[in-house]
Amino acid sequence: MKGILKKLHLYYFLVVLALAFILLYPLIYFFSRRPVNFKGMNSLRWAFSFISTSLSGIFYKFTYEQKVDWSKTYIICANHTSNLDITAIILLAGNNIVFMGKEELLKNFITGIYFRTIDIPVKRESKMSAFRAFKKAEESIKEGKSVVIFPEGMISEFYPPVLQPFKNGPFKLAIDQGVAILPVTIVDNWELMWDDGNKYGSKPGICDIYIHAPIETTGMQSQDAESLREMVYDLIHGRLKRHHSSMG
Repeated sequence: MKGILKKLHLYYFLVVLALAFILLYPLIYFFSRRPVNFKGMNSLRWAFSFISTSLSGIFYKFTYEQKVDWSKTYIICANHTSNLDITAIILLAGNNIVFMGKEELLKNFITGIYFRTIDIPVKRESKMSAFRAFKKAEESIKEGKSVVIFPEGMISEFYPPVLQPFKNGPFKLAIDQGVAILPVTIVDNWELMWDDGNKYGSKPGICDIYIHAPIETTGMQSQDAESLREMVYDLIHGRLKRHHSSMG
């Protein structure tokens, strides 16, 4: 019975998400025309993310280690276990972000228009595609935009999910561009919806998001990327372990 209810909730959530997107689509389409209205596109993404999750009974609790100065540019690095992670970052960071994500998102009904305009698609198995994607990310950073990269590069195939090793790219990019890393621990989104929800469905609830203090990269060299990667991994892994321990 519980599984049936979770499947029904998933269908309801997807319908609400689609309806919210369709409602806002005329404005999204207008802002997507050349020249693209970047902040308009992001503001509308925030709006349909907020509407769709709120109407589905999914809410987000943000806990900050310290206040974040959103006037600064960051590379936002978070663990990735659910499609809800994307919504969490959208609601967290507001209207000045660019996502780097898998090329398959170009085909998605909702994300497609964003990855054709303001976001950065990357073909995982192509080094050339990755090179071009990080070049575009550099351009975004120089324009004062924060870049969101899930450093695992994938959603864990294990259930419950296990934190996967981080890739070096985001950390080398942060050092090369002299911007801070903003680590984010997404504690329990997977409990409400693992991956896209197709296997176990979804349910209403509160997602716990912990925002760590930014890590400045001033004075670091390219060879420090691995130690920076391990530092961020340990922060996120440690926060996840504390949560699991507190849950018994």
